[in-house]
Parts: sequence; structure tokens; C-alpha cells
Amino acid sequence: MNPVTQMILGTSLQQNIGLDKQFFKSIYQFDWQPKKSTKVQIKWIDLEFVNNRNLSNYFNVYKNSYDRLNAIAKSYNTQSEYENEEGNLSIPEGTNQFINAVLNGETVLNKENPNFKTVNTVKERQDRLTANNLILGSSLSMNFNTQESIFDENFYQLRLKVDWVGNLLNGFLRAINAEENEQGQTLLGGVSPSQYVKSEADYIKHWPLGKDQVIAFHAFGGLAIPYGNATNMPFSRSYFSGGSNDNRAWKAYKLGPGSSNNINEFNEANFKLAFNLEYRFPLTGPLKGGLFIDAGNVWNIFDNIEDPAFRFDGLKDLSEIAIGSGIGLRYDFDFFVFRFDTGFKTYNPALPIGERWWNEYNLKNAVFNIGINYPF
Repeated sequence: MNPVTQMILGTSLQQNIGLDKQFFKSIYQFDWQPKKSTKVQIKWIDLEFVNNRNLSNYFNVYKNSYDRLNAIAKSYNTQSEYENEEGNLSIPEGTNQFINAVLNGETVLNKENPNFKTVNTVKERQDRLTANNLILGSSLSMNFNTQESIFDENFYQLRLKVDWVGNLLNGFLRAINAEENEQGQTLLGGVSPSQYVKSEADYIKHWPLGKDQVIAFHAFGGLAIPYGNATNMPFSRSYFSGGSNDNRAWKAYKLGPGSSNNINEFNEANFKLAFNLEYRFPLTGPLKGGLFIDAGNVWNIFDNIEDPAFRFDGLKDLSEIAIGSGIGLRYDFDFFVFRFDTGFKTYNPALPIGERWWNEYNLKNAVFNIGINYPF
């Protein structure tokens, strides 16, 4: 069974980048291997605390949110003290004061005005991404792998995982009548503990075609459902699409959610589908090539996002699966593979219907990815 018990304690501090986050982590887990091809892992305690230390830097980091807010202020702001010398909202005082003025009815904008709703959306996203996260839960993972060695190219891998977070902690806080915020969420030290259940399935299959020729397939599905003490997922536990190990025709965090046109710097959601198919072949010596097709997207489901462009509301939304294709070069150093992939947007669900196929299939819109080792 090869049983192993692990206790992990860690902390990290991120300064001068983003919101200057500080992370604390504590894990107590069991691992064992009932068969050569099967591994099981139970995290009895999986604790993470994320502390945002530089909240005033928010609109310097999330420029798209600032630009949307500033454009509205150009038409509706009447207070010069909210503006800097260039006539734009100052950060952070002007942005925060203008948001409060709009939401408190101190401008001509009313709740039926689309610009009021945009300001409210900007505020909700700001509150979510600047909130500290306390995540305490458990998880079960099972990994099935038929690969005999690193040279075996006829195998499959299947990873299944279930997380359940926040049930015991929030149940305890409610039992002792702990402090609650305006939304009725329990608080611990001023922080609302996360509560959700999350499940994932990750499958990889390789088929050898000849000497150093391989067809590699990858499929992933993940769903995280917030409930009880939460209406959305912590940013660190959400899903995103794009990047060198995902849909390579989009940069990381730039795809989705749904048919929305990546209006934020970091686009994420709580439901993800991803599929990849790749043909790998030799060129000369250690230099190898690859042809690939990537498909997938992220959506919001069972959370507090109401915009239909972001949400997965039924099978019809499978038409929002983005497709990228491309070619890659890989250099095999024996102990690792250096990978350079070029992805082209083949089907972009953010474009109007009728313009989604091949409209951006050109070098101008290509995405160049650098990676170490194969993504699957």
C-alpha cells in the first residue's frame, strides 16, 4: 500500500505585484497506493488563508474595470475633487468616492440605467477580489495511471477529485451565534469563510503511431458550486482558460467566461470544460513538431453572476466552446522538453454569430506560448 502521511505548513508573501497578497497554508493528508496503477490521496485538513495587503492598488491592477468606471464618470461625475490633473478619476480616492456617489443615489444615474448597473458590477467585482479568503475543507483524489515508464506511449491516466469546503467551520460558527455581515454570512475575525463543493475529472490518453509519433488526447471537466456562506468562488480556487497548458490560441485568463469578450484582466468562473488533441512527430534529432486542436471555455453557473453572456444555462451554451488550433516546435533535452507553440483562434464565441469561424485565423491574432514539458 506504500502509505505516507504528510503535514505541510507554509507561507508566502508577494510584494509590489497586484494587491500584495500574503498566503498561509496548512495541509494534513494521507497517501497510499493500493495497486501499481492506482494512487489515493485524502486531505483531511486543507487550510488556506489569503490576505490582500494593498487594497488601494486595485484599480491600478484591474485597468479594464477602471476604464469602464472612468468612461461613465466622464459623463456623470460632477465633483472635481474626484478627479486628477488629467480630468480622470483619481486612484483610489476618486474611484471609491464616485462609486459610492452612484450607488447612494447622489448622481443622476438610477437603478434602471445600464451605466448604474455597470458601476454596481464593478463594485461587486472589486469587493470580491479584494476580500480576504479563509478556505478550510477536505478533499479526496484518485489517480489511475497505466503508464509503465516515461518511455511508454500507450497508456491512459484518469484523475478524479472531490473537494468539500467550509461545512464544519461555518456550521460551528452558526452554532455559537458568531458575528454575521449584512448578507447574513458568518464571520471569523472579520473574514467570511468560503463554502463550496467542487468536483473534477481529468483524462489523458496516448496512442503510438510509429517511431516517435504519438496522438495525445486530453479532456477535463470541473464544477465548483458555492452555497451556504458563499455566493461565489474564491479567486484562487476558480477556473480559467487559455495559456500554454490549456487553449493555446488565447492567453491565460483571456478566454471567456462564455461569450463575453474578456472584459476583465483576469477572467475566471466556476465551471470549465477543456479538450485537447495533439499529433507529435519527429523532425530531426532532438527537434520535434506538433499539430494541435484545443477546445474549451469557462462559465458561471449556480453562483451570483446574472449576465447571460457569462452563464451556462443549458446545452445550447456548448456553442460557446472556443476552438484554437496551431503548430508547435519542441526541443528534447532528455531531462526536459522546451516547447514553443503558436495558437490561432479558429472559433471565437466572443464574436457575433456568423463571424466566429476563421475570422481571426491570422498571425496578427496568433498567440505564442513557451512551455516546459508537454501539457498532457
